[in-house]
Amino acid sequence: MRTCQGYDLTATTNGPRFQAEVLLELLRANRARDPGGAVLFLGHAEWFAAYLERTGLPADAAPLFMRLAVQHRQDLEVDDRAGRVVERVIEGPSPQLAANVRIGWPAARGGADRYSYDDTLAVPDLRVTNERIITYRLLDFGDCVVYDEVEGLRGRPTEGFLGVLFDIIGEGSIEWSRMAISADGLQVSRARASKGFFHVESSITVFPDGRVEKDLTKGRPDLLPLDQRVRQPLKIRYWPLDREHAPAEVGR
Repeated sequence: MRTCQGYDLTATTNGPRFQAEVLLELLRANRARDPGGAVLFLGHAEWFAAYLERTGLPADAAPLFMRLAVQHRQDLEVDDRAGRVVERVIEGPSPQLAANVRIGWPAARGGADRYSYDDTLAVPDLRVTNERIITYRLLDFGDCVVYDEVEGLRGRPTEGFLGVLFDIIGEGSIEWSRMAISADGLQVSRARASKGFFHVESSITVFPDGRVEKDLTKGRPDLLPLDQRVRQPLKIRYWPLDREHAPAEVGR
């Protein structure tokens, strides 16, 4: 986590960037020892403790998305072993590194099967729901990081016309998200969410302090190549992934 520099680690909107950077750093370090890859288990308590040490925050001052994750005992498992992630690239470049990621907590009688929180830095304000088990494919292309085949993560705008629309159709499921970082630390991100036959695909600019602007921030033509990069067609066939068990559950 000490390698994550130049942006606010407490902002919800920087959470995906932070998680991806930490996981990729761990995978690269392990690849130096074992080129065949490995399965890494990251416990919720250890992750939270490391985050507090990195940010210097007391536990009760940690951002809500971090406190909810540790309260629900949300463990994480990442697997980049050969023959477990990418079967074949159909369209687009091949990733430099690819991993399966599973996040979740064990099932328990009477236990929660999801939790939600509001992200007021998003544009518009967004309600995010974590299912008990979240899975995705993490891909590093060098100039772009991709969350692909996301399952178990949902969201809906809570204001404006889209808020009214999502009141009618319900929460949308996040399908994929792609991010590219500028030389001065701005994040250009594009994501797709769907609900039945309805889908939304949009780009945003995330500033290092977590502020978000829809589309590309004005007066920054240097961000156009990044936007073009995250819009580049990508189609990959993956090996099957266990989406039924949380990382800490027996039988995975």
